[in-house]
Amino acid sequence: MLIMVEVHVFNAFLLPELKQTGWFSILNFINGLVAPSFLFVSGFAFQVSSTGKLDEMRKFGNAFWKKMIRIFQIIIIGYALHLPYYSFSKIIRKSTQQQLESFFAVDVLQCIGFGLLFLYAARLLIKSDKFYHYFLIVSLVVVTLISPLLWKIDFNQYVHPLIGNYFNRMHGSLFPIFPWINFLLAGGIFAKYFVDARERNKEEKFIRTSAAAGLIALLLGHLFYSGLFPLSLTSILPNPVFFIERLGYIIVIFFFCWIVDRKSDVKNSFVMDASRESLLVYWLHLIIIYGMFWSGKSLANKIGMTMNVAEAVISTITLIALMIIAAKLWGWVKKKHKNYSSLFVKVLTIVLLTVFFVF
Repeated sequence: MLIMVEVHVFNAFLLPELKQTGWFSILNFINGLVAPSFLFVSGFAFQVSSTGKLDEMRKFGNAFWKKMIRIFQIIIIGYALHLPYYSFSKIIRKSTQQQLESFFAVDVLQCIGFGLLFLYAARLLIKSDKFYHYFLIVSLVVVTLISPLLWKIDFNQYVHPLIGNYFNRMHGSLFPIFPWINFLLAGGIFAKYFVDARERNKEEKFIRTSAAAGLIALLLGHLFYSGLFPLSLTSILPNPVFFIERLGYIIVIFFFCWIVDRKSDVKNSFVMDASRESLLVYWLHLIIIYGMFWSGKSLANKIGMTMNVAEAVISTITLIALMIIAAKLWGWVKKKHKNYSSLFVKVLTIVLLTVFFVF
């Protein structure tokens, strides 16, 4: 969450010439691990939390609809962040083709939402834990194999862009489900083995073995892209090695997070405050950077790519501090005034929808 804020601040405000330097290419690679980590953790968290109330969910009880609302909330917020105007009538009358393409493009929130919906449907339909786990593994392999083929097809010729853009990046999608859903599937698979190891009191052995495998995977990934292999292999998009290399990094990062969690009390730290309110932090920091609140312009438009490194770092730290404060305050409100906070969200949603469709 915190690195994600840095990603968007540096992308929006850093001087273009600084983005051509060697150090920025390293930073850019690190920043590129944020989205895969989001997806991996989403799959991991779903796997851990989906074991309870399955019977109630399969009977379409309250737990079913509560989970569905949460998933579609993620997808709707993903699209809302790409609205060309905060007015339905203006979107119909004034939107350009470029603005509509940007709106229909699939970003990380839509990818996470669809991935969770896929896992949720599979979890409800497949009653056997064993077969569900095998289904995730088979799905990961299938997505890996067919993604390069799907990237060659213009699906928008056959279906609406709202659907077609989920298959590849041909029309501007940054995180189409092929192949990005693989990170979410990997998170679910990894969580299953992690929980099993914990129940058998072999958690440490599993984590260290996984970290070693992750280190080997990322090193092999760098070797693959080092220039030793023919361009015909390395230029395949999306490349399975791209996925394996970044998955290796994620598992190694998971190992270090596991160590930190064991050696310190992070449950009451500011990191966990941001984590618990991750959707709020994601939405709010993007609204601050890209929201059209300054005479029809965003801060990204108004300031532009004019900052040096020091200014970008200060801006990042400032925005991170604001996000932590917002997360702490909203977390406190939800804890102390649960009913009022829920009512506030519902009223705010109704007001925003009314303004959107009326004006």
